[in-house]
Formats: sequence, C-alpha cells, structure tokens
Amino acid sequence: MELGSQIRKRRQALGLSQDELGSRVYATRQSVSNWENGKTCPDIKSLLLLAEVFSVSLDDLVKGDIAEMKKQIDEKEKAAFRRDSAIYTALFAAMLVTCVPLALLWHWWGLAAWSVLAAVALAWSFRVEKWKKKFDIQTYKEIVAFTEGRTLSEIEKAREEGKRPYQKVLLAAGAGALGVAVSLFMMWLWRRFAP
Repeated sequence: MELGSQIRKRRQALGLSQDELGSRVYATRQSVSNWENGKTCPDIKSLLLLAEVFSVSLDDLVKGDIAEMKKQIDEKEKAAFRRDSAIYTALFAAMLVTCVPLALLWHWWGLAAWSVLAAVALAWSFRVEKWKKKFDIQTYKEIVAFTEGRTLSEIEKAREEGKRPYQKVLLAAGAGALGVAVSLFMMWLWRRFAP
C-alpha cells in the first residue's frame, strides 16, 4: 500500500518520531507503525488528522490507496456476512433439533427455552437479510457467487432476479408445510410420551 509509505515519508520530512505523530493524531506508536508497514489502515478520523498534521489534502494523502481500502472494506463486510450466516445456520439447526426434546424433558419450561432460542434465531435472520439486501443477493446462486468472491454475468443476474418472486412464494409455502409437519410430529410425540 502506498499510504503507509506516504505516512512514513511525510512523518520523517517533519522530523517526527512515531510516538510524536501518534500523540498528534491520538493514536499509539504501535498504530503508527502498523500504518506505515501496511498492516492496518487508519480510520477516517485518523486520516483527517494525519492530513492536517502533514498540511496536505486527504486526496493527496490517500492517492492510489482508495481502491485498496475499498477492497479491504469489502472483504471485512464479506467476512461479517459469512460469520452472521454461519451463526444463523447454527441457530436454525439448533432450533429444529431441540424443540421436541426440550418439550419432553422440561414440558412448558422447555417450550419457553425453545421460544427464546427461536426468537434469537429470528433476530439473527433479520441481520442476514440486511446483509443480503445490502449486497443485492437473494437466490442461492447469487449467495454462493458472492461468498466465492465472484459476480454473476448480466444474463445470469437477470435470470436470478426473475426467479426471486417464485422462490419467495415457494419458500413461504415450504416453511409453512415444515411448520405444520413439525407441529403434527410434536403432537404425536407428546401424546405418545407425555405423562
């Protein structure tokens, strides 16, 4: 990254140590060292303070690094999307697997515990949906392409967008059918094993 070398060059031109520069921009010496070595990027507040200390515009300071910073931000967002998706998948699987055992083991208290788990899974699903909306990915193919770091061609994207309305209806119908099936299975287990 050019930003690190820009910071080092301008700091040395002013005759400042990393500690002195850090104190002027409210950062640690280690942070300044990480910026100069390209390990991390300064946040926007630090960039503004650096530009002020060096008496340059922000454009001059970060010239050439904007694309790299955008790439790093995109990678962080993709990692957050993957993490949130994995957590939601685990919560959803736990919700499916624990309903009947909790109800049989602790009766109403078990159903209350399962309800809390279901509420947490629902809240997490909203987080995942926000990510999907932000990245404009809805179908399975779009999600897989996004997590692999590639984009769909215009034709593939148009096809996937055409599938979205049908997939939403099928998803809702499938979720309803699954809910009915789980409810009937729970009722059967309850009648068979309840005291």
